[in-house]
Formats: sequence, structure tokens, C-alpha cells
Amino acid sequence: MLRSAAAGGLAASAAPAVIGAAHAQSARKTFVLVSGAFCGGWIWRRVTDRLEQSGNKVFAQSLTGLADRSHLLSKDVNLDTHIADVVNLIKWEGLENVCLVAWSFAGYVGSGALESIGDRVSSVVWLDAFIPADGQRGADTAAEPVRKGIQTAIDKGEAGVRGSTTYPPAVVAERDRAFAESKVTPHPVGTYLQPIKVTGALQKVAKKTYIRLPKFPQPPFDKALAECKSDKSWATFELPDVGHMAMLDAPDRLSELILQAA
Repeated sequence: MLRSAAAGGLAASAAPAVIGAAHAQSARKTFVLVSGAFCGGWIWRRVTDRLEQSGNKVFAQSLTGLADRSHLLSKDVNLDTHIADVVNLIKWEGLENVCLVAWSFAGYVGSGALESIGDRVSSVVWLDAFIPADGQRGADTAAEPVRKGIQTAIDKGEAGVRGSTTYPPAVVAERDRAFAESKVTPHPVGTYLQPIKVTGALQKVAKKTYIRLPKFPQPPFDKALAECKSDKSWATFELPDVGHMAMLDAPDRLSELILQAA
């Protein structure tokens, strides 16, 4: 079931045909999908396929040190590195009128990237994502298991934080658990330790959407949702029955929301 705090909320589910029909009424869009910690572009494949079926241009890159770029993991990788990944993708591809989608930890990355390329972004979707304040670090808002992983990596002098080896239903449905667990890679510890520098570029984006997945307990996301609900410039949605990896659990519904938000 889908709950919406925005006018004209969507139905609880959507078939690909409905997605295509709804999108046919608008111009083709450009999407940049940014992954959260431990994951890479692979996690967006089902959503990417659906968005591309309507003729949209979609980029779902893996950030430095993760997934297909895990061979680049080093202690030199920090938050600025990941921000540069997104900024350079948008600049080198010459992208304009982008819908920037940030998931989970990528709220830090997307917020930082907007400081440089905000003029190229026409809409944003923050999916169960952090909205960091200036000077905040990923380590400050991480869940307790991740904070322990960060400290372990520091103590051992390792470049990467090791994530969970077993995902509960609050993260991903059982049918995709083994798949997700086989794909995750250590996350660059430096990205958690560097304070972010933001001046409010995120709030200046004309069209903003926050999607909360309350099945996954994370107080900073609840706080972000509450703040967005109180700000009329944000549209807000909740998917109560979907895990944190919504792009695996409910690609149809998520794709429809992203299309509506673009």
C-alpha cells in the first residue's frame, strides 16, 4: 500500500504499461541514480530497465571503490571523491534538466554534488536518504552497526567498512536476499569521516520529492521525512510494505514515483 502526503497520490501498484502510458504525456527525461553504501549501479538495474522502456536516458554509476569499481578502493577515497563521481558524470556527459535520485548514504553525495551542478538539475528524489547539515559526517548519522564497522576499519587500518553479511526483510525481501548479499562490497571508510560542505543547494531545486520506507528503522530518515512534510516545496511519499532496497522489492512502484517526480 502506498501512502502519500502529496496531492493526487498514486495507486498502490503500477504495471509497466501504466508507467509507460503516464510518461508518454511528458518529455523524455534524464535520470542519474546514485547508490547508497556497500552497493553500486547494479542495484538499480530493474528500475533502469523500466525507465529506459519509456525512452528516458538513465545513468546508474557505481561510485569509486564500490561494486564494479571496487578495485579502486583505497584510504584516499573520501566524500569529495564520490561527489566528484556524480559531478563529473553530469558534466562530461553534458547532462541538463537532470532528475537526481539519491538513495540512503547517497543523500550526502547528492547534496554535495548539487553545490556544483545544481543548475543542471531540475528535480530530485531522496529515497530513504540522509539530508545532511553543513559540517555533518556520515559517521554522525550512521546506524549503530555501521558505526561499529567504521571504528573497526579505523582500528585495523582498513580502507573499507564491511557491511552486514545477512540482510533482514526490513532491508530486502527474502526472494532477493541472496542476490543482494552476493553483490555488496566494503564501503570506503573515508566517505564517512569527511564533513560535508553544503550551503543549501538541495533546497533550491525546484521540484523535490522524499520517499520514506518505514519498514526500515532509521531515525534520521524519519526526521528528514518530517522536515520535508512541513516544507511545501517537498512532495512526500511512504511505502510501508517495502524494504530499504526498494529498487529490488518494488521496482514498478518506485519507477512510477520517480517518473512522477521528474
